[in-house]
Amino acid sequence: MSGITVRDLAEGDLEWAASVLDAELAGRWQARRGELVDVLALPGLVAELEGRRVGLLAYRLENASCEIEALIATTPGMGIGTALVGELRRRTGDVPIRVVTTNDNLPARAFYERHGFRLVAVRPGAVDEARRALKPTIGLLGHAGVPIRDELEFLDDPGVS
Repeated sequence: MSGITVRDLAEGDLEWAASVLDAELAGRWQARRGELVDVLALPGLVAELEGRRVGLLAYRLENASCEIEALIATTPGMGIGTALVGELRRRTGDVPIRVVTTNDNLPARAFYERHGFRLVAVRPGAVDEARRALKPTIGLLGHAGVPIRDELEFLDDPGVS
C-alpha cells in the first residue's frame, strides 16, 4: 500500500510500542527458542501511515543472522507487515532472516510463506514448556480457538533459492 513509511523505533515510540505489544502479544517479553526476550530492548522499526503509527517490528541482528522478535500490524491486510519486512530486508542485505511463531498463528504462517520464508523447524511442545518455565501468561488458546502448543520457525535465506 502506498503511503506507508518505515523508520527506526525511537525513544518517543516506547510507550505506544509497549501498549501494542500488550494488546497483541501479551507484553514486551516474548518467549521463543527457550529464552525470554525483551523486544523493546532491541532495535526496531515503526511503520506510519498518514502520520499515525500502524506497525512495529523488533529484531535482533547478530552473527551474520537476523531474527524478527516481534511483528505487529495494527490493521492487517494493508501492507504494513510487508513494508516492515521489506525495510528489514533492505537493511540486512544478504543476511538470513529467521522468525518464530506459534502453531495457532495461521495468518502469520501464510504471511511469511507468501513473502518467501520457508518452514525450517517445528518444535512440538515448545510453547507448553515456555509457558511452564519462562512466561506463564502465554494463553492456552490462540487464533480460532486453536490450542497454542508448538513453535514454528521460518527462514528467509537470500542465499538459498
